[in-house]
Amino acid sequence: MKEPFSTLLEKAWIDLHGPLVGWQIAILLSCFALAWAAGRALGLARVEADGIWKFGVGGLRRILFPAVALIPLMLSISLLKHLIEVDLLRLFVPLLVSLLLVRIFFYLLRHVFARGSIVRTFERTIAVLVWGALVLHVSGLLPEVIDYLDGIDFRFGKQKLTLWLVMQGLFSVVISLLAALWLSGAIEGRLMRADSLHSSLRVVFARLAKSLLVLVAVLMVLPLVGIDLTVLSVFGGAIGVGLGFGLQKIASNYVSGFIILLDRSIRIGDLITVDNFFGEVRDITTRYVVVRAGDGREAIIPNELLIATTVLNHSYSNRQIQLTIRVQIGYKGDPEHAMRLMEEAASKQRRVLAEPPPKAFLARFADNGIDLDLGVWIDDPEIGTADIRSELNLAIWRAFQEAGIEIPYPQREIRVLPGAGGVSG
Repeated sequence: MKEPFSTLLEKAWIDLHGPLVGWQIAILLSCFALAWAAGRALGLARVEADGIWKFGVGGLRRILFPAVALIPLMLSISLLKHLIEVDLLRLFVPLLVSLLLVRIFFYLLRHVFARGSIVRTFERTIAVLVWGALVLHVSGLLPEVIDYLDGIDFRFGKQKLTLWLVMQGLFSVVISLLAALWLSGAIEGRLMRADSLHSSLRVVFARLAKSLLVLVAVLMVLPLVGIDLTVLSVFGGAIGVGLGFGLQKIASNYVSGFIILLDRSIRIGDLITVDNFFGEVRDITTRYVVVRAGDGREAIIPNELLIATTVLNHSYSNRQIQLTIRVQIGYKGDPEHAMRLMEEAASKQRRVLAEPPPKAFLARFADNGIDLDLGVWIDDPEIGTADIRSELNLAIWRAFQEAGIEIPYPQREIRVLPGAGGVSG
């Protein structure tokens, strides 16, 4: 017995050769044009929403075209079925319904996975492929396509493979990977909410769980579709040679990444200086570390560099760092009084810590005056030091102005001695 859709496909093919097929094509084009115009008129792509409203608007955007096209199409079929043949119109009903269901399914699936995953990136492409396979299935053409693909065979080592078997394997691997990624995402979410674990350990366990789940998924699926795992041994030598030469740096970065995460020498939020670049560690991956400077620049530093070179971690044991402000006063000024004023000005600043307290020192006797150093401690260096330096300098300048303490400028005193050679009276 023929399937209903297969019979409908044959009738639609007959309608295509009928004299009144122009009416059906015109109705189809009108339905599609109406659906397109409805999407343009609503302008859902320009709608700004948050939370559940954003989710709803995104779902409506995806189902709007097939849903709007279905309404006039069904209405046309019910009105014209007694006047002309409408099998071509009926053919598009299950096609639009399946398109609507596929779009809903992949939109829901898109929100299950984390941002940046392959499902979110290639949502439309994957949906089109699944819809095309569904159309082939309901049309009855899928068995013929399978037989054709199964007839294309080739050998890989001692294993005989067909194109259909390879496609089955790829499809099964993709489905298994999606399940593994979803499960690893759920595990990562639970780990990131575990306050009892250190942030670096959470990242390590999340990366390990993701890698293990992906590996297990691939190893479980390939034998199920008839692919012998010994075939993969062919790649063993090539992978070994690749790791020894071209992939050595990549492998080293991955190993270094796990070492950094495990020994917790560098953590998210730390302030480090590496390769003359100072900034805050914003992210640690298995291949690189992202460091953001105070001016917004971001450096992507390979993990191998962090292991092989000296890294200055300004917040390894605590986040307190010392700032030094140098000021010069004239030789006629009182350095002890000036140092007290500097310490008082620093103690009034919001970001300066009270413990350890600000301390001023006489640094040296310079050519034009006495150099005084003011040392202060702060515990929020991630927001920058330019503003606190400016506030300290302004506060010291105001205090010196009120006290009448002079900040000298470079000057030279020239004396002409009487009777010196080359100088006339």
